[in-house]
Amino acid sequence: MEYREIGKTGMRVSRISFGASSLGGVFHPLRETDGIRAVHTAVENGINFIDVSPYYGHLKAETVLGKALKDIDRSRYYLSTKVGRYGKDGVNLWDYSARKATESVYRSMERLNVDYVDLINVHDIEFADLDQVCGETLPALVDLRSCGVVRHVGITNLTLSHFTYVITHVPPGTVESILSFCHYCLLDDALADRLDFFEAHGVGVINASPFSMGLLTERGAPEWHPAPAPLRSICRKAVEYCLSQGKSVEQLAVAFAVGNPRIATTLFSTTRPEAVLQNIRRAEMPLDEDLLRRVRHILEPRFRDTWLNS
Repeated sequence: MEYREIGKTGMRVSRISFGASSLGGVFHPLRETDGIRAVHTAVENGINFIDVSPYYGHLKAETVLGKALKDIDRSRYYLSTKVGRYGKDGVNLWDYSARKATESVYRSMERLNVDYVDLINVHDIEFADLDQVCGETLPALVDLRSCGVVRHVGITNLTLSHFTYVITHVPPGTVESILSFCHYCLLDDALADRLDFFEAHGVGVINASPFSMGLLTERGAPEWHPAPAPLRSICRKAVEYCLSQGKSVEQLAVAFAVGNPRIATTLFSTTRPEAVLQNIRRAEMPLDEDLLRRVRHILEPRFRDTWLNS
């Protein structure tokens, strides 16, 4: 397993990492015991970075992950969770206040069975007032960092331009990492355009969703996926082309995502232990450049054409 540092944090993480959203039943129903085994399998096979949020499954993902972490030595993994986005009784909620952010960190630690968090993120800032994030949410997390409750502070977001706004409107060193999803995958590599900026500001880069939340999988995206029908259709064409060639679009997607050394790690999510091992193998296999060229040709009419402008 190859390990890379997230920015200047000192955290050297596996270049492919475990995203725990699936433990909340976000993509498909799960059996809790399988989810716990998936976490154990990940750590036992060299994955040392785990990302979660109280929003995933409206606390369920953190609860299930906490059960899994009880049996793993704390020195074997870095743990990332989030504040700002929540849910209750099936209703999505947002609260980026300092009070809620502080309270959320302590509640997350209880569910996760840990006494500190390695990386705390402001979750999905595209839903927030960015000035509140800069002036209230992040300062609250920096206070927690100063007293050791959290070790590092980051932000997550789909809209790439928001990263630039926040990083340039807070004191240097406030934001230590960003987590971007669906912008460094076969369908959209717009994250690459921002790497110089992040490096210049000492900000590490975490990539998530190499499968574009299921669009680039044989199984297909969940019903709630926000992609419009034309985008779904062209992704299906790419999947079917790979199948016709005896190839796996998932293999191609992972190999592409982890291949950029300027990106510290790429998160995938599953509740199946066998899928964990499969994705680790995918990350270790060389990128099929010829297949990448042909798949990119299929996707070209909708390339970087996501459901939300960056």
